[in-house]
Amino acid sequence: MESLILFLLVIVLLFIGLPVGISLGLSSILFITFFSHDSLSSVAISLFGVGQHYTLLAIPFFIIASSYMSTGGVAKRLINFAIASVGHFRGGLAMASVLACMMFAALSGSSPATVVAIGTIAIAGMVQVGYSKDFAAGIIANAGTLGILIPPSIVMVVYAASVNVSVGRMFLAGVIPGLIAGGMLMLAIYVVARIKNLPAEEWKGFSHIVKGGKEAGWGLFLVVIIMGGIYGGVFTPTEAAVVAAVYSMFIALFVYRDMGPLKGKTWTNDEDAPHARVGFNGMVYGVSFFLVWEIMSFFAFASSETVTGGDRALWGAIMSVIIAIFYVYKRSSKLEASVGACLAAGTPIWGRNLSMMLRGFFPSLFGEESRKVMLEGTKTTVMLMFIIANALLFAHTLSAERIPQAITEWMLDVGFNWFTFLIAVNILLLIGGQFMEPSGLLVIVAPIVFPIAMELGVDPIHLGIIMVVNMEIGMITPPIGLNLFVTSSITGMSLARVVKAAMPFVLVLMVFLVMVTYIPALSTALPYSIMGPEIIQ
Repeated sequence: MESLILFLLVIVLLFIGLPVGISLGLSSILFITFFSHDSLSSVAISLFGVGQHYTLLAIPFFIIASSYMSTGGVAKRLINFAIASVGHFRGGLAMASVLACMMFAALSGSSPATVVAIGTIAIAGMVQVGYSKDFAAGIIANAGTLGILIPPSIVMVVYAASVNVSVGRMFLAGVIPGLIAGGMLMLAIYVVARIKNLPAEEWKGFSHIVKGGKEAGWGLFLVVIIMGGIYGGVFTPTEAAVVAAVYSMFIALFVYRDMGPLKGKTWTNDEDAPHARVGFNGMVYGVSFFLVWEIMSFFAFASSETVTGGDRALWGAIMSVIIAIFYVYKRSSKLEASVGACLAAGTPIWGRNLSMMLRGFFPSLFGEESRKVMLEGTKTTVMLMFIIANALLFAHTLSAERIPQAITEWMLDVGFNWFTFLIAVNILLLIGGQFMEPSGLLVIVAPIVFPIAMELGVDPIHLGIIMVVNMEIGMITPPIGLNLFVTSSITGMSLARVVKAAMPFVLVLMVFLVMVTYIPALSTALPYSIMGPEIIQ
């Protein structure tokens, strides 16, 4: 009876219009005050514990990384690469939009950020070449949900923190399902495109793919740094988030130059001589390879007792020089200039750019655009952490009253097994996802269903992926589907029209949910093979 009072308090507070975080926290405090034997001091201890939770420290840094990578330049480069890769298929531009969402999801960890960054460019492009605005909006709304499934994912961090499982295993578990979900959406688009005879882009050859890959490469390399660093044993997921934030800031401000004082300033100018550009480009390829080599070899040989840092640097320097000279040699033959002359002429371009970067270093870090990114990231972090803190307080109240244990005993008594239990979990989350923000809902539900799942033999990582996929679908189902509101905002379409446009592709994700629920290997194969199974104490 007392447990019903707690849930009733939450529902009433939500119904009268209080925010989710306040509803969860206030209902917990009122319940402890009037109905529980627990002390109010536990409220302070629980809230203080959220600030001390090491895993949750990853969230603000992933949000900052997402904010810097959400600049228009990064999204545009990813879209161009995606179009070069799959644009020549029937319905290729729509398929490229899904592929771009998948790549951006691996950079941002956020579904709304993915919708905004890719949707603002891709929807206009699709409409321009003959796709209906509804079709384009429906695709982006659904593909944007991959932002919380493809690692790194903020929602996965929240799940891992709420039930105390490995963030690294959760990230690995999302790789295969994320690729399958994206592939299923692309396959559905291809089928529709064949039926409706949607346009295809011109095939421009593999050179166009290589060019697109080079332009998007520095952004995509963030995925390598995060995943390689975590699974190479170099740093923890929380430390990876810090590295991601610093790397994203550097790439946006100084490499892509999409924001800050260097915005619009190209690395080479029209007045630079052709042989000087060749020499500069050759040195760029050499330096880029050296940096990538140092990072990748560090991940691979960090624990080696035979390969030292000096050895790695020497090998990298030799290969980098060879690559630079080979590139200049191939290009200089057409300009009737020697390799040495090209490299010498390219050196002043390096000097000019390094000088600009040094002069613009502090103005870039503390300039108006950087302050705006930090402010927006801080607002998002405070909002999310407030919800999580109150949700964890609610979860503490549930645990103190032994409500999860009571529900577990009841479900076992009435004959639930793992199969029927997962059906019940999906129904609960699909309904809840229509009314609550994903992180808040997950922190509430996970502590309740987790002990039941462990009792019935459900893998904790598999359960986490099931919950994340449900959160995906919740983001595109009314009335509180966040991706629907974001898509409506960037397209100017009514919410009802966006809902109608998104629904056909939601069916694809529902089929995908069934697959993920009842084929555990999709979620567990990769983390088991690399890190072994999750051990619950």
